Amino acid sequence: MNEREWELFLAPYEQAVDELKVKLKGSRSEYELEGSHSPIEFVTGRVKPIASILDKAKRKNIDMKTLCDDMQDIAGLRMMCQFTDDIRVVVNMLRKRKDIEIVEERDYISHKKDSGYRSYHVVARYPVQTISGEKRILVEIQIRTLAMNFWATVEHSLNYKYKGNFPETIRIRLQRAAEAAFRLDEEMSLIKGEIQEAQAIFSRKTEDNDRY
Repeated sequence: MNEREWELFLAPYEQAVDELKVKLKGSRSEYELEGSHSPIEFVTGRVKPIASILDKAKRKNIDMKTLCDDMQDIAGLRMMCQFTDDIRVVVNMLRKRKDIEIVEERDYISHKKDSGYRSYHVVARYPVQTISGEKRILVEIQIRTLAMNFWATVEHSLNYKYKGNFPETIRIRLQRAAEAAFRLDEEMSLIKGEIQEAQAIFSRKTEDNDRY
């Protein structure tokens, strides 16, 4: 595909990411308006760069003609949570939505990868309206805690540096770091009530200060 063809191909994916970011951030706002704990800390999204699409297609032996069906993460969103328990709440919330059709779920929290990677992946079809009609776009939504995301971001950078061939010492340390991040999540979950109460007090104090 030439540059113009890529722009046309990726436009619906960009639209899907933009629309879902607004909608999912709106869900966070609803929790805040109700005065209840939001399981969503923040939402980010991106469309996979062309170079990354071509690289993955080559590695996975994906035919360019079937990209729409065979590559699930061209459109990607991440939903960050404070606590591990929040992830289940977010997943259940996604299951109830009428504007997406969930086609696959992958639980890398209960069943972590050998590298130590933990996250919950939801693959869904999302309809976007274009001038040529409706297109149902595959979107991958990753739900994880802030600690899981920190580890995954570092691992991704190292993976790029070493092209997947980690030195043994780095691989072992990454696994240890993944377990340390998971233990941090577990400890924070044990004092979840205290944390939420402190955050509520801080939020009220900030609001009071803003009035004056």
